[in-house]
Amino acid sequence: MNTICAIATPAGLGATAMIRISGPEAFGIAGTLFSEQSGFDGLEPNRAKFATIYNIDTNNPDGEPHEILDQVVVTKFAAPHSFTGEDVVEISCHGSIYIQQRIIELLVSNGCRMAAPGEFTQRAFLNGKLDLPQAEAIADLIEAQSETAHHAAMKQLQGELSDKMAVLREELLQMASLLELELDFSEEEVEFADRTALLDLLAHIKTEVNQLLQSYKWGTMLKNGIPVAIVGEPNVGKSTLLNAILQRERAIVSDIPGTTRDTIEDTFVLNGTLFRFIDTAGIRESGDTIERLGIERTLDTIRRAAIILWIFDARKTLQEVESEISKTTDSIELDDKKIILIGNKTDLIADKSEETKKAVFISAKKGENLESVLNEIDRFIKDNGIRDLTLLTSERHQALLNGILASIERTEAGLRHQMPTDLVAEDVRMALHDLGELTGTVSSDDILNNIFGKFCIGK
Repeated sequence: MNTICAIATPAGLGATAMIRISGPEAFGIAGTLFSEQSGFDGLEPNRAKFATIYNIDTNNPDGEPHEILDQVVVTKFAAPHSFTGEDVVEISCHGSIYIQQRIIELLVSNGCRMAAPGEFTQRAFLNGKLDLPQAEAIADLIEAQSETAHHAAMKQLQGELSDKMAVLREELLQMASLLELELDFSEEEVEFADRTALLDLLAHIKTEVNQLLQSYKWGTMLKNGIPVAIVGEPNVGKSTLLNAILQRERAIVSDIPGTTRDTIEDTFVLNGTLFRFIDTAGIRESGDTIERLGIERTLDTIRRAAIILWIFDARKTLQEVESEISKTTDSIELDDKKIILIGNKTDLIADKSEETKKAVFISAKKGENLESVLNEIDRFIKDNGIRDLTLLTSERHQALLNGILASIERTEAGLRHQMPTDLVAEDVRMALHDLGELTGTVSSDDILNNIFGKFCIGK
C-alpha cells in the first residue's frame, strides 16, 4: 500500500495547519524534509519535536537547502499504534497557504500520493482500528453542531451501536447454526431447533431492530436541528417570538396581517441541543393566491415538526384556541408532536395566571416570560430520554436495518407456516448478510468508496 499525505485542517488562513502522512514510507518520506541535525530520524514514536523544514529544490534534491521554509512541530506514530494502523507522521506548521502547499509539494515529489477524501479513516477501517459504524461516526463527530449531537456521535464512535449489532449477530448465528444442522440431517427428519424458542428469539430480535429504526427519526433531527414550527393566526406575534428567541431581527415584523408569506428558518442551541425554528405564514381564510400557498407550507411544516409553538392572542380563551387547532390540524397526525400553547401580548391584558397550567403567557415584544417557553422546549428532550438512546443517524444503516427486519419477518412467517428448513435458513442468511454490510464485515469497494468519499480530505 502506498504512502499518502494531505492537509488535515480546513482550507484558508489560520494560525497553524496540520499535514498528515500515512503509509509504509511515512517516516522515510517525511525525513526528507529535515536535515540530519534536526534529529527527526531518532525521534521516538508518540513524541513531538520542534524542527526546521528547508525549502529544498525539488529539481536538485541532493543540493544544499538554500532557505528555511518553516519551523514546525513534528510527531511520529509507529504502526500499529496510530489512527490508521500504519506509520503516521503529523506536521504542525504555520497556517500560511504557501507553506502548506509547499510542504505537500515536497512530500509528493519524494514519493507520497495525495490522499482521497476519507482515505485516512478508510485505512483505519481496513486495518481493523475501527468498524464501519465507528468510522461513520467520525464524520458525524466532525459535523456535530451541538452538545447532544456530539454526545450521540461519541457513543457510536465508542462502539455502542457496534455492540448492539454484535449481540444481534450472535443471536442470528445461533439460529442459523441450528437450522443448518437440521439441513445436514434432513434425511433423518431430525428437528434440532425448538420452533417456539426460535419464534421467541425472533420476537426479541425484531423488538431490538424496531427500536433502532425508530431512533433514526431522533438521530436525523439531532444532526439537522429538531424542527420547531411557530404557527398561529396572522399578526399574533410569531415573527416577534422568533426574533426574541434568536435575540436578533431575523424576520420582518409588521402590524399588517399576513406579512410572512413563506417559511423562515434559523437554528438555536438550547442547553446543548440544536433546534431549528421555523416561522410560518399566519393561518386564516384568504383569497390571496400567494398567501394560500404560504398557508399550505405552514401545514406542511406542522406535519414535519417535532414541536409546535401555537401562538395566539392572549385576549382569546383557551377554548377558542383549542377549537382553532382542532379545525386546522384535522387531517394531520399530532400524536408524536409536542404542542405548546403560547398566549402572546400579555401587556395588553389583565393577569391570566389561572390558565398557566395549559398555556404559557408571554409578551414577545417586551421579552417577558420567554424563559418559560424555552423550558417547555427543553423538557421535550428530557421527556423523550434522547440523550440515553442509541441513535441511528445514517440513511445507510436505516436501509440495511429495514432489510434485516424484512428478513426476520419472513423467517417468522416461515416458521409459523412450517415452511421447509432450507427456505427459512436462507432468510436468516440474508439478515446476517445485511448485518455484515452494516458493520463492514461484508463490504465492497463501491460501498466503501461511497461512504468514505463523503468525508473531508485529510480525515
